[in-house]
Amino acid sequence: MTCRACSKKSRCTTGKGQRKITRWEHEDRLEQMAEILTSQPDSMIIRKQTVEHPFGTIKYWMGSTHFQTKRFKNVSTEMNLHVLAYNLNRMVSILGSQNLIKAMMA
Repeated sequence: MTCRACSKKSRCTTGKGQRKITRWEHEDRLEQMAEILTSQPDSMIIRKQTVEHPFGTIKYWMGSTHFQTKRFKNVSTEMNLHVLAYNLNRMVSILGSQNLIKAMMA
């Protein structure tokens, strides 16, 4: 493709020598997501209601210290424990402790 026909020409360098475009290898995915968000503006509202609240709650529970462990494996385990505690807390608030115990016994 020649530069004249290229849709990315405005992102090229202005030098007289070689013209180059720098592009992250997964940038097409970012562009697809931007198109989806533009065509479906309510999707971010739904995401905030379903995903962001648990992470905010877990972050609040963790306090200012955030993770107590180091290294990815240990931090991953710690995060899994926080998520488990959050999910159990939600189930107790929805079902009640007695009904949750009955459901786990079945």
